[in-house]
Amino acid sequence: MALGKYGPWIATTQSQAHEVLTDTEHFDFTSDVSRERLDRSREATAANRSPHAINDALSPERVAAGREVFAREWAKLAPSGPFDAMQVLRGPVALSTTVAVLPEATLEQAQEIGERTLAWIDALGPVIASRFGAGRWSPRRRKERAARLALEAALRPLSDDPPVVATMLAAGIQVPIAAGAWLLVELASDPEVQEALREDDSLVAGVVWETLRLCPPTWITARVAQAATTLAGQPIDAGSVVMVSPLLLGRSVDLVPGPGLDQPSLDDFAPQRWSGDVRPGAWLPFGAGPHACPGRNLGVAQLTVVARSVRGLDLRTVKSVTVNQSRGIYPDPALISASGSSVSTE
Repeated sequence: MALGKYGPWIATTQSQAHEVLTDTEHFDFTSDVSRERLDRSREATAANRSPHAINDALSPERVAAGREVFAREWAKLAPSGPFDAMQVLRGPVALSTTVAVLPEATLEQAQEIGERTLAWIDALGPVIASRFGAGRWSPRRRKERAARLALEAALRPLSDDPPVVATMLAAGIQVPIAAGAWLLVELASDPEVQEALREDDSLVAGVVWETLRLCPPTWITARVAQAATTLAGQPIDAGSVVMVSPLLLGRSVDLVPGPGLDQPSLDDFAPQRWSGDVRPGAWLPFGAGPHACPGRNLGVAQLTVVARSVRGLDLRTVKSVTVNQSRGIYPDPALISASGSSVSTE
């Protein structure tokens, strides 16, 4: 569907989204996350295709190692009193993701790299959120560049391609932080769901999938047509932007159980909707094809630890939560009070 006379376009069904994400000959990236290679021309050719790397999914062994570290670090925090969900998740997510991505790193190296990745994420945020690409010598660009180079220097003893690993770490850390914060906010906003979760541990997986459905941190992703093509019978010119939105697809009755006689509205946070014969993840929260998120299984594992650990807590939001869309979507503020005792993550 065209959003304007000349685009951009948005895929409105799962089959269209899958085609855009998997057919890299016709649809592909054209810029990196730092916005230094942004292609503003109408004609996109193979010569200006994105340097965005293709990474294999993390192995089960790496996922298990990352999950173990996350569970250990998260248990140390034992959130109580008012806490900022976006802040408390930073350390555990950064360390566990670094351990999973760089298994050869010592714990000290992983700690340093995780902290430097967080520093780059913080410096990169204003660059991504700016209306126009930050100029080469602007304060924002200089700060981002310094943080990125510091991270790449720490990665150099462990990787032959520090820029690629740095980008993978940044995405693999920022997204679970935002998703985990949304999970906690959704639970804190719904005492009935909290009570159901305390009584039924099998709802843990449903809490994770509902969070990713309603609040996917990567709520939209874009590709650029590499040549004139068609999508759902509609002509797409070379250079046209085509978007895929898990946020939109997550509200499709074709992909999500409900609404129905026994199912809640698609706007409701309802973990029980995933208890039957359903396909969680059909709305592509981790993408698809060669550019699918390589850390998807680790992200789900991290969220599962969080959901299980707070079953013994009474969570409440301290302030009204708004959606910050400056880079992805995340809850702002994500201030939560907690009473009671957290439970084992096993």
